Amino acid sequence: MFSKFFYTLKAKGLHVTLTEWLTLQDALSKGLCNSSLTDFYYVARMILVKSETEFDKFDMAFDEVFKGIQSENEISKNMLRWLDKSDMIDEQHEEMRSVMNEEQIQVDKEDVEQKFKDRLRDQDSEHNGGSFWIGTMGKTSFGNTGGNMGGIRVGGSTGYQSAFQVIGARKYKDFRDDRILDNRQFQMALRKLRQFSSKLDIPKTELDIDGTIDKTCNNGGCLQIVMERPRKNAVKLLLLMDSGGTMIPYSNLLNELFQSVHKSNHYKDVKTYYFHNCIYSKLYKTPECENGDWIDTEWMFRNLDSDYKVIIVGDAAMAPEELYSTSGNYRGPNGGLSGMEWLQLMKKHYKKIVWLNPKMAPGHAPWREAETAIKGMFPMYKLTVNGLKQAMVKLMVNK
Repeated sequence: MFSKFFYTLKAKGLHVTLTEWLTLQDALSKGLCNSSLTDFYYVARMILVKSETEFDKFDMAFDEVFKGIQSENEISKNMLRWLDKSDMIDEQHEEMRSVMNEEQIQVDKEDVEQKFKDRLRDQDSEHNGGSFWIGTMGKTSFGNTGGNMGGIRVGGSTGYQSAFQVIGARKYKDFRDDRILDNRQFQMALRKLRQFSSKLDIPKTELDIDGTIDKTCNNGGCLQIVMERPRKNAVKLLLLMDSGGTMIPYSNLLNELFQSVHKSNHYKDVKTYYFHNCIYSKLYKTPECENGDWIDTEWMFRNLDSDYKVIIVGDAAMAPEELYSTSGNYRGPNGGLSGMEWLQLMKKHYKKIVWLNPKMAPGHAPWREAETAIKGMFPMYKLTVNGLKQAMVKLMVNK
């Protein structure tokens, strides 16, 4: 039953198991959806969706499969046109709403729904004001911009009354974990990059609650305070970012990442350098990548030890010769080595490296030879919410 819906869910990226699908069929056979498309939407979402990050995928699949289904609550185009009074909300209406009591109004849901169905069936014209028909600025339990508290809102800025109209709003799209990041999400993901240590030669200034409880209990209930050294994040972070060329469209994104990393001042140390297309013998101090304003990559190897966790950000969109040829660096010196050889030195020196790519091609794209080669060298993740989370976990795995 609903096999098209099942395959559409899979196509949108939802992992629906056979057990979950059979559970939905069982719910249908027991009448839990009440022959209502809206009820079916909520029951199916409850059973099939495991995380709010997948609500948007579910909504798009539901919309695609069921948007042509007629339901007794479906709003006609004429009705929506009659109810579109977004430019006619006057001060009198706003005043009417403001003087209403803020107490919660108890609504007989079944009665309202039945009256709503009756009005849909019988109404053949536009109504504004009043207390009977579906309309605007009135006192009925259905319509919009009116004075009734509770009921069914139809049209207006938030009114959607059949399941496919609700999902058509795509109000869960910001929950997705495959969308591009903003500053807040960068910071949330970077919190995972923590490795606390209290083995520091600093004064014991923090209350050890567990130790205090143990000592007090062992002391016959007489309070004995135990202090401990503050725990500090022992992570040292090296951020290397591709700048210029094909990365120009992602400048704002890189700036968000840079600010997020440096706002996370609990790291033991953070170093940030830039490169153009690939890492060679020089790393730049600023995103302008100006000649002379750089450090030697070998200096970095000598001074930033192998315990640094490395995040490389770049689209890996370069010509193969930029990666393989000793003359492939068009921006600056390469120290007699190809880009691939410099990347191999990076891998040899640092224990933990991940590569974040803002436009990673799916699988192994033959038209992106350099990216495919780099994927084979470093764990590469797309620069999305979910991709960054996976990268942080990879950096913290102890192996």
